[in-house]
Amino acid sequence: MNAPATTTAAAAAKGTLYLVPAPLDFGCDTQAELGSALPDATLRTAAGLTHWICENAKSTRAYLKRVDALHPLAAPLQAQQITELPREVHKKGDHGAAGHAPFDARPLLAPALEGHDIGLVSEAGMPAVADPGSSVVRAAHDLGLPVVPLVGPVSLLLALAASGLNGQGFAFTGYLPQDGGERAQRIRELESLALKQGQTQLFIETPYRNAVLWQALLQTLQPNTRLAIASGLTLATARTASRLVRQWRQQPEPPDNRTPAVFLIGR
Repeated sequence: MNAPATTTAAAAAKGTLYLVPAPLDFGCDTQAELGSALPDATLRTAAGLTHWICENAKSTRAYLKRVDALHPLAAPLQAQQITELPREVHKKGDHGAAGHAPFDARPLLAPALEGHDIGLVSEAGMPAVADPGSSVVRAAHDLGLPVVPLVGPVSLLLALAASGLNGQGFAFTGYLPQDGGERAQRIRELESLALKQGQTQLFIETPYRNAVLWQALLQTLQPNTRLAIASGLTLATARTASRLVRQWRQQPEPPDNRTPAVFLIGR
């Protein structure tokens, strides 16, 4: 039996959720050339959207202003419909802290059910990867909306590819504990996984704590563990280096405390 025409039309009218990557220069002193950091097709798609879900409305407007300089926006900046993810998502995560239910992002996607395409964007890189947004993607699938990831830079994968470490088996572990003792214990746990299983371990830190984490790694890791760091990726000042810990100790080069960095350990 054929579906009623009204049902078919309603399904066809649904909008698409686009996962829009942002340049990796958020918070840096210098900015990447947008046309070099992101493919033209991604920028054109972003320029054509008028509805957004984001981490921060201010930084999203700044990003759209940069896009507008290359491809005119479909609607003026002040007419763009920009909705921020609630603070609870930033604090507890998309999937909820222990004892809390996962965030229900379906209400944020109401415009898509009315036929509007929506862009999901974070402050740097690919949304929902080392950034909030997976709850929105999950909600889109639950609502039967098409989900289309656009091509752009992902710092974790760029760092992994440039590290010389195992790219066949790896894990991203987010942020390490801030307490010194807990951080050292976590570093040893990750090193054990890396050395015994050959699984590269990736983690990040807030830029102003880069040097503290760096010192903890040099003090805690075994001499023959390989430690890599990639910072300022896609910028003119990008730096990637990969050495044994004993070599780093002989020639320490702490990372810049103003630039986002990815740290990797393995064998």
